[in-house]
Amino acid sequence: MAENSLNYEKPLLLKACFGEKTEIVPVWIMRQAGRYLPEFRETRKQGGDFFKCCQTPEIAAELTLQPLRRFNLDAAIIFSDILVVPQALGMQVIMVESKGPTFPDPLSEPSDSRFLEMIEKQVNVQLSLGYVFEALKLVRQQLDSSKALIGFSGGPWTLMAYMIEGGGSKTWHNAKRWLYQYPNQSHQLLTKLTQIIIDYLEAQAIAGAQILQVFETWAGELAPDMFDQFLLPYLFQIANELKQRVPNIALIVFPKGTLYYSLEKLISNESKYDVIGLDWTVDLTWVKNTVAGKKTVQGNLDPVVLAAEPAVIQKQVERMIKQFGTQKLIANLGHGLQPWHNFEHVECFIESVHQISKQINQNSL
Repeated sequence: MAENSLNYEKPLLLKACFGEKTEIVPVWIMRQAGRYLPEFRETRKQGGDFFKCCQTPEIAAELTLQPLRRFNLDAAIIFSDILVVPQALGMQVIMVESKGPTFPDPLSEPSDSRFLEMIEKQVNVQLSLGYVFEALKLVRQQLDSSKALIGFSGGPWTLMAYMIEGGGSKTWHNAKRWLYQYPNQSHQLLTKLTQIIIDYLEAQAIAGAQILQVFETWAGELAPDMFDQFLLPYLFQIANELKQRVPNIALIVFPKGTLYYSLEKLISNESKYDVIGLDWTVDLTWVKNTVAGKKTVQGNLDPVVLAAEPAVIQKQVERMIKQFGTQKLIANLGHGLQPWHNFEHVECFIESVHQISKQINQNSL
């Protein structure tokens, strides 16, 4: 799938990001390169440790491209992890089987000497995260020009939450306690992370990413006033600075669990994001009426729908597309694929999006 720069075709997904008319609804899936694919499991077995795979450009590129060889997806998203940013700050992160990402020595208090060291540390993303950029370049060389290439980062609050909590949590009480008890130091850490994220995402764009997504996976753990104070300003800063540095880049924000109180702010003139990612808990009719054509949206099928039979998947895809419409929509799940997903059902989802949206558009002529 070599890119033909002489016959460059603007990727369908990029058109949708910028609100241009599309003949079909484009689709990609969060965690589309994952353990549900047998070829992914085999490559991971050969590559060894999870983060070693991330840090080996040839392996990361191969894992990125595998789902596009199997499915008619409209984009590749680079195989990496949001927690490479805390690693660049000097924190150790390991991937524990059946548990997920784990920080053996998380931050406990601002009095921890490492906190000040992190705030003062100058992070050169080319030196500390260059393997991501090399993987992007390799993917770009092999990816068909009709397919978009997506880079990403975790958002500052989500990264901070992991760095303090030490891994996944049901309550995130340690990280949230920082916001209430140490607001000044929390802003210091969020500011530091934001600076690194901006540099990191800019470098991904330079390496070939055409679309960048900011994952604020744990945004919904914050009360609305805390979201406005400790999350929204940093999201705005990331988008504003990236649009200044890389004007043609498309930006997606995924503030999981917050849309009923954040959507109006994220579609305001202050927000430079092109696309708002939706989880499966929001009503698409409400979203459509609220957005009113100002932005493209992405989502939002419940990932568990893909555990059902193909006929059910097709019905739910049709409901989703008819509810929002075929324009300014990027089809995706409301969160990422899981190891228990059936790849045949994933294919059914992708093909249903293309076929149903094409038929709806043809019927409207």
